[in-house]
Amino acid sequence: MDYILMGDYDIIVVGAGHAGCEAALASARMGNKTLMFSMNLEAVAMMPCNPSIGGTGKGHLVREIDALGGEMAINIDKTFLQSKMLNTAKGPAVHSLRAQADKNKYHIEMKKTIESTPNLDMKQGEVTDLVIEDGVVKGVRTNTFTQYNSKAVILATGTFLGGKIFIGSSAYESGPNGLAPSNLLAKNLKAHGMKLRRFKTGTPARCLGSSLDYSKMVEQKGDEKTVPFSFMNDSIGDNQISCWLTYTNEETHKVIRDNFHRSALFGGQIEGIGPRYCPSIEDKVNRFADKERHQTFIEPEGLDTDEMYIQGMSSSLPEDVQEAFYKTIPGLENLRITRPAYAIEYDCIDPQDLKLNLETRFIENLFCAGQFNGSSGYEEAAAQGLMAGINASLKISGKNPLILGRDEAYIGVLIDDLVTKGTNEPYRIMTSRAEYRLVLRQDNADLRLTDKGYAIGLASEERYQRYLTKKNNVAMEAERLRNKTLTPAEVNGFLEKHGTTIVSSRISMEEMLKRPQIQYEDLAEIDDETRPALSYHEITQLEVQIKYEGYIKKQIAQIERFKRLEDKKLSQDIDYSTIEGLRIEAYQKLNQIKPVSVGQASRISGVSPADINVLLVYLEKKRRGR
Repeated sequence: MDYILMGDYDIIVVGAGHAGCEAALASARMGNKTLMFSMNLEAVAMMPCNPSIGGTGKGHLVREIDALGGEMAINIDKTFLQSKMLNTAKGPAVHSLRAQADKNKYHIEMKKTIESTPNLDMKQGEVTDLVIEDGVVKGVRTNTFTQYNSKAVILATGTFLGGKIFIGSSAYESGPNGLAPSNLLAKNLKAHGMKLRRFKTGTPARCLGSSLDYSKMVEQKGDEKTVPFSFMNDSIGDNQISCWLTYTNEETHKVIRDNFHRSALFGGQIEGIGPRYCPSIEDKVNRFADKERHQTFIEPEGLDTDEMYIQGMSSSLPEDVQEAFYKTIPGLENLRITRPAYAIEYDCIDPQDLKLNLETRFIENLFCAGQFNGSSGYEEAAAQGLMAGINASLKISGKNPLILGRDEAYIGVLIDDLVTKGTNEPYRIMTSRAEYRLVLRQDNADLRLTDKGYAIGLASEERYQRYLTKKNNVAMEAERLRNKTLTPAEVNGFLEKHGTTIVSSRISMEEMLKRPQIQYEDLAEIDDETRPALSYHEITQLEVQIKYEGYIKKQIAQIERFKRLEDKKLSQDIDYSTIEGLRIEAYQKLNQIKPVSVGQASRISGVSPADINVLLVYLEKKRRGR
């Protein structure tokens, strides 16, 4: 069949979910003529599951996307319904912002942003094949027999690729939210030699809010003071809605247990591997049989709809069973389901077949991002999409890739985990995955990354100037607090009032701020100088830097030791099977992944500390030989 040539582009993005949107925007903003395909334009930035952005670990990713010049944080600040800072009882390393989204407005605002972005075209259509010549991708083909040429392609297919939905004994080909799946592309990717595997995820039912009894639930209000996700915003307005908390009970669990045999999950119909950290309700009841109840949050899907999301209750049970077990939950006795829960299976790549720049190892200039890489979650997808867009742009411009280290960003942890360690289930970011989380806080993402975003031409001049202003304001105020000292007579009444120990000699304002009982705003009571008008982001940064100074210095010292291995680079031409002393499993894994440094090699499953010592000896011999 002859294909009609429809145009030439620098970069083509296949998919318009959270990964595809960030990839396309990054590419276009870096000056590339970009085309983004979506199976359906109603799927642009769609939230087929939870109507929220952020959360533990995920909030860090959103702030990092923003710091580099991405869009997710800006978009959720425009469309949030309720904002909460999580983990505030713990240290700042794990504070994570989470916002309920108006999911339809989130889609609309992101689509408007894409439509108004120079260099960026958006088309509804199904990409069915890649154009590959001599191992290099040259464009894409569609189901309407059209061809679009490009210098690079980014695959961000989400859960559409080979999508199959399961509700009880019913199984049918479908993408998320009832949209059409992408089947021909999956078949043709395999024909091009890409190894695909099946993963699974799911979503709970939606119901009408007017059918619920909120008097039997616990109201969950947002924070009194809302906090912006984007460093470009100092304020975002007030919370607009409440969420609601309720619990399953023994009756719920009995209905589910009695119908295990009708679940697609337990019936053997589903072959894909599901996410460990977001199991279905039948999986929870089965695995945690000793638990008397499981919590579920009732979350609004938007201001212009009565639909509510029943968080924590995804399922592949048939509709009659869903209706029965949902109605055993306090407040849900009379619920009216609008959309049943379902499980969805889809094709994805083994991320160990990617380089750290998210380019495939076997097809040049083909990049991959999002759930196609084996991850789960909007935030993980967006982070990868941003990096794929950046690195595809840098690659076709002949520039070095932007590789973020584990010591530089949660994005670096996410990509390094996927590419180096691989994953046997949908991967989810968590603060516990980051070794250096005290320096990878969400409050300092701009100080860590905006320089990099600006240097590659992604972060705008306005963003860069805001970053410089914040950095300067925080440094100047920290210096002022360090140098300003007060006598015991001036401060002891203040200290007693705030429940902290009085002093017998002069004390600096910096030393007082180090005390957990005292916040920066409290110091205004005894500060006779004109205080600078600092923003929320600046005050947060100032407090953390001063209060945790000692811990931060210790972690920086740990990072310096970590960098010694990261700085020992490994050539991509090494044949590890020729290195004497490496175990068979080690050289096989090293030849498969081709690590760029000894540090990356040390994180590969199957490579032992003894193998790393062999590598270090090998590098030393090579150095002496030179």
